[in-house]
Amino acid sequence: MNDQKAPRSLALAARGSAHPPDLFQRLVEGVRDYAIFMLDAGGHVMSWNSGAQRIKGYSASEIIGQHFSKFYPQEANDRKWPQYELEMAVKQGQFEDEGWRVRKDGTQFWANVVITPMVADDGTLLGFSKVTRDLTERREHEERLRQSEERFRLLLEGVRDYAIMMLDNEGRVTSWNAGAQQILGYDAAEVLGRSFEIFSTPEDRAAGRPAEELRTATLNRRAEEQGWRVRKDGTRFWADVIVTALDDGHGHLRGFAKVTRDLSDLKRMENLQEQGRHLTEFLAMLAHELRNPLAPLRNALSVMAMSGEEMTPRIAWSHGVMDRQLAQLTRLVDDLLDVSRVTRGKLRLKTEPMDLNVALSRAIETARPLFDERRQHFEATVSAKPLEINGDLTRVTQVLVNLLNNAAKYTPEGGRIEVISFAHGEDAVVRVKDTGIGIAPQNMEHIFDLFAQGERSLDRTAGGLGIGLTLARRIVDMHGGDIAVRSEGVGRGSEFEVKLPLLRGR
Repeated sequence: MNDQKAPRSLALAARGSAHPPDLFQRLVEGVRDYAIFMLDAGGHVMSWNSGAQRIKGYSASEIIGQHFSKFYPQEANDRKWPQYELEMAVKQGQFEDEGWRVRKDGTQFWANVVITPMVADDGTLLGFSKVTRDLTERREHEERLRQSEERFRLLLEGVRDYAIMMLDNEGRVTSWNAGAQQILGYDAAEVLGRSFEIFSTPEDRAAGRPAEELRTATLNRRAEEQGWRVRKDGTRFWADVIVTALDDGHGHLRGFAKVTRDLSDLKRMENLQEQGRHLTEFLAMLAHELRNPLAPLRNALSVMAMSGEEMTPRIAWSHGVMDRQLAQLTRLVDDLLDVSRVTRGKLRLKTEPMDLNVALSRAIETARPLFDERRQHFEATVSAKPLEINGDLTRVTQVLVNLLNNAAKYTPEGGRIEVISFAHGEDAVVRVKDTGIGIAPQNMEHIFDLFAQGERSLDRTAGGLGIGLTLARRIVDMHGGDIAVRSEGVGRGSEFEVKLPLLRGR
């Protein structure tokens, strides 16, 4: 405001100035940044400088003799504001105001106005000096700043994924956004003025960690950590917290900005991933441990079969049961090993050009004893032309064996199973269709998930571990193919389709 003091004092200086009046008049008339003019005791313009003409738009001949209320908006005149200004200037010795004023062309500008009464030695009011400065540009800047701050405030208050609050130097809450209410559970009225330590766990408060958080932010301008925080209802959540020290631009601390994000879901996911990793490691270890006794059992059965002694019907039946169950157990253990390899990214394919029909024939040969045992009607329609793909014969055969075994397990005795292979566009396709128990709609999207078995009880030995389809999908994905399932519902059978890209030009 120092640049305003000189113009304000011009009228006062006119009475006691040592300079010749004409020199002082020239000084005033030459000022262009301020409108400086004289009013008589009734408020009529008596003088007019170049700054007044530039700011207000009137020439001296147009305005001298006019009442100064001409510079005020109609609303101000209606409430007799110009008269009030003169009255207050007389009463207080000077009056200063900021408000809208009107130019000759009708446009308005934001003005700083200083009115000073001129009094004779005997106390008679001679008139007023009036100094007006155009502050429109400053006001527009302030308004833009205010609107920016308002938008920023509304933005912060509306953010719901982050708890954003301001703290004073002592750590007391001074502002509270919608995200803070959602995450921490307090209304603004419940928390404003309270220490932010209420969001820390009792053990952290006892250890002095909240205070240490502010000290770290003060020293380093910023402190960040992840840890447990407490909601209003006492429940805990895993949070990422950032505290930033705020200063006034001169190094003096003005408080802190604190941003808290609820990472409970992320923490839960990390825990699940860790549990999944441990489960995968356990499955791999379990499969290896189970595999160790399988070879001796298989050898023992072979010795029994080659002993040369004729088996009684009871012994022969027992041998057949053990042989079939041992084969099933071997397949389950192999699947467990493969799933653990796929999950850990350690399953490797040995791909080369191959005929998908060859893999299908081998799969049918492997699964046929199961069809025969359950007296199921099986029909295969194999493409007359080779279906050349780039694949791992062993793994592709494994996929098809799993689909055929799956169809046999969930199709009742006497049911029907069909398999067909053909070329369609750029893909080699194999479809396995059965008249079995079908798939409930709610289980369709999870049918390929690990250990998913739909609504099957533990006493159904045909249920397996629910890993065959998972393994099939992973192997098909590794070949750049696709596997899909269709079913019209429970009791209406199902159809699995495998697509693998044909070799170009085949």
